[in-house]
Amino acid sequence: MSGPVAAMTPDGSRLHLQHGPIDLIVEAWGESAEVAEAYRRAWERFGPILDELVAELPALRRPLDPSTGRFSSSVARRMAAAVRPLGDRFITPMAAVAGAVADEICAVMADGGGLRKAYVNDGGDIALLLPPGASLDVGVVAVPHRPSLLGKATVRSDDPIRGVATSGRHGRSFSLGIADAVTVLAADAARADAAATLIANAVDLPGHHAIRRVPASELDPDSDLGTRLVTEEVGALTPGEIDGALARGVDEAEWMRDDGLIAAAVLCLEDRVARVAAPSTPVLASADGG
Repeated sequence: MSGPVAAMTPDGSRLHLQHGPIDLIVEAWGESAEVAEAYRRAWERFGPILDELVAELPALRRPLDPSTGRFSSSVARRMAAAVRPLGDRFITPMAAVAGAVADEICAVMADGGGLRKAYVNDGGDIALLLPPGASLDVGVVAVPHRPSLLGKATVRSDDPIRGVATSGRHGRSFSLGIADAVTVLAADAARADAAATLIANAVDLPGHHAIRRVPASELDPDSDLGTRLVTEEVGALTPGEIDGALARGVDEAEWMRDDGLIAAAVLCLEDRVARVAAPSTPVLASADGG
């Protein structure tokens, strides 16, 4: 595997960081010197992250064990903290890896102060830096492999949201459910990442004949899901079946909202969309403003 690489995007506004499976787009606003310094800190911290995670990978691929000592890497500790409140369901720290990496890089960029705002996008899992008075628009697509904007939410500095993540059966990781996409807004990207994984798993129709599932280990021998059945294909579903599957996901999202684990979620399956949000939380509006 080649080492970490960094490059500016063609327009010169964003930083692209890549190492193995980690692929980040970073953008910051502020005085040019402060932005350049923030990008330097991002690159400096990014370099060793993959090696740090690989060193602890066996433990990160297992559900948290209370008897296990603390993780050494700060990114691994972010991952563990994100999944710990969800421990009554099967989940490993790997469910939060993309969001945790985004949070880590966003945090080091914030250390110097002075930026007007910034974000770190790790394959669609996004950490936000929003000093007082700042805001960022967050867009959502309903089906990642057929990109079209479903809608957007404007996240402001006084909202309890600094992370956005999306999961589903079309994403980079396997899913136990059939959601096309579940987007979650939460206090940080790692928590949004873990929650989106579980909500997407819950959007399901257990035992349905139109859903083909295979053991995760057959698709990837190193998957943290082992022999658990993951969704490979979804056939034709009736509108009632789609609504029923979404209702299962809504139940999962509502208990997370009520426990303060997430601020909002948008669940998508075929042409149906369901939304769950805490009071006074930005809810993704339709792309046409409806």
